[in-house]
Amino acid sequence: MGIAIRKLDSTEPGFKKKLSAVLAFEASEDEAIDRAAAEILAAVKTRGDAAVLEYTQRFDRLPAQSVAALEIGQDELQQALAGLPVTRRAALQTAADRVRAYHERQKQECGSDGFLYTEADGTVLGQKVTPLDRVGIYVPGGKAAYPSSVLMNAIPAKVAGVKEVIMVVPTPDGVKNELVLAAAAIAGVDRVFTIGGAQAVGALAYGTDTIAQVDKIVGPGNAYVAAAKRRVFGTVGIDMIAGPSEILVICDGSTDPDWIAMDLFSQAEHDELAQSILLCPDAEYIAKVEASINRQLEDMPRKDVIRTSLTERGALVKVRDMDEACEIANLIAAEHLEISVQSPQQWADKIRHAGAMFLGRFSSESLGDYCAGPNHVLPTSRTARFSSPLGVYDFQKRSSVIQVSEGGAQTLGKVAAELAYGEGLQAHARSAEYRFK
Repeated sequence: MGIAIRKLDSTEPGFKKKLSAVLAFEASEDEAIDRAAAEILAAVKTRGDAAVLEYTQRFDRLPAQSVAALEIGQDELQQALAGLPVTRRAALQTAADRVRAYHERQKQECGSDGFLYTEADGTVLGQKVTPLDRVGIYVPGGKAAYPSSVLMNAIPAKVAGVKEVIMVVPTPDGVKNELVLAAAAIAGVDRVFTIGGAQAVGALAYGTDTIAQVDKIVGPGNAYVAAAKRRVFGTVGIDMIAGPSEILVICDGSTDPDWIAMDLFSQAEHDELAQSILLCPDAEYIAKVEASINRQLEDMPRKDVIRTSLTERGALVKVRDMDEACEIANLIAAEHLEISVQSPQQWADKIRHAGAMFLGRFSSESLGDYCAGPNHVLPTSRTARFSSPLGVYDFQKRSSVIQVSEGGAQTLGKVAAELAYGEGLQAHARSAEYRFK
């Protein structure tokens, strides 16, 4: 049974409207989910540990008598790491080392040391950069287990200098994923609690007797987690509200079509709402990719999910040329962008909006998900137009430094007083004038 994947041509009338229809995704804010999240958060805020325990017993069927009993100790994390098969442990360690090395370099390059400069009259101005004190990372549990997400969220926090990283991970029926626990050990997570859902977000945001309040919550979760993160933003920081995963492939027709078909599958297999799009100027090549999709699908364990994703939200798009492909790519602003061509840099130079760019035929998006080094927490749903991958900078904040000299108080004071009088704020003006000689 073939896939009825949508095919578009940029030269046809109404192309932009058709493309917009493909891209349209409204993160449905289900009122029932939002109400439930609000009730859970209110309960956790007022009743703390007791509420967290009740919801964990109800939703995850864990019979614990206290929240403290839901904490996984460092010994158990280390045992999980030691118990991994040798090859898997080595892969996890290599991925962690690469993610850490990339974010160490990012820290150096992103102005994490702050700066000071002195003006002629002795006034000193600058910026001080400090890490957040405590961060909470949410890791999905249940059917999905993502040790790679542990690395991507915890390691940049630690590189930034965050003193305490608290991880929450639901373990329905008490089933723990050893690879997730091992990843927490390698990433240097300080505390791990087997709680999830909106109640875990509430515990991190408001603090309880057992779980300390954090400054920021990062990491993906289900609709209840997303609704809770929206509601606690302002009390704490959050990373983003992520939508379904996306891949956009620009190809000149020189890459093996089987590779490109599998790259499209790599996002489509996430869930039915994931999006996979190919842009290519070669109609014959697009036909080869489509044939490959239909040929390879039956061998995929998640073929039903892939079929639904590609049918509902996928597209094979014929463009006039590579320049137009780049224009359309900037419009789409995809989470993952593969530029699968012979000379990728010249086209990469034309890209303004993308969460992560994978350049050249050998740069499959899957390498970025696990071990290339750059962060895999990326902006979705066209938010790459104005936001960035998760990074060291997300776990730091900046304070302005202003040390005005006596001479500076004379010159700057006149400017400030004049503007303050213009705004009708006399106390502001006089505060500056009191410093005059």
